[in-house]
Amino acid sequence: MNTISLQLPDSLYRKLKKFVKRDGISVNQFITTAAAEKLSAIETVDYLRRRAKRSSDGAFRQALSEVPDIEPADYDRL
Repeated sequence: MNTISLQLPDSLYRKLKKFVKRDGISVNQFITTAAAEKLSAIETVDYLRRRAKRSSDGAFRQALSEVPDIEPADYDRL
């Protein structure tokens, strides 16, 4: 485990302290979770970009042609 020193604007730190107190977690827990969520989002975008490079218009159209042309169920309508 590593320790870092982090400087936050006072206004952000005040909001952060209120939130973590309300939710019963530590500032450390909050920042660790926030960093993990951000990294996960970045990695997901990178993964999707790599997948998109391997795709083709023909494969996409082929996949779409296999989708049945039926009306959605009532619970699945927009």
